[in-house]
Amino acid sequence: VQLQAFGGGLVQAGGSLRLSCAASGRTFSRYTLLGWFRQAPGKERGFVACISNSDGSTAYADSVKGRFTISRDNAKNTVYLQMNSLKPEDTAVYYCAARLGWIGLSRAVSSYDYWGQGTLVTVSS
Repeated sequence: VQLQAFGGGLVQAGGSLRLSCAASGRTFSRYTLLGWFRQAPGKERGFVACISNSDGSTAYADSVKGRFTISRDNAKNTVYLQMNSLKPEDTAVYYCAARLGWIGLSRAVSSYDYWGQGTLVTVSS
């Protein structure tokens, strides 16, 4: 099983980026929960957003609600994170993650079975 995240880069405050995470090695639809997390320098990895792979229900961290949107495309085996109105405090390495068994819209790092390698997002002021 492999998750590969890409789409990070350098953007000015107020700008937008779309992260993608492609899955291989297993039928994408077998994942029940897909998520994005981020880790800034010197900080722990924290929850950003997650989505149910069955009904598309979502959950967001308060800090990104209204600015970020998570979505998935089962035909392309890909989960996305659209990030708008970016702020310098959004600077971090962003990781995608996936879980097989359904436990609800979990925000816990420990709930996820598989992780991508991370993609760096830098927002300049």
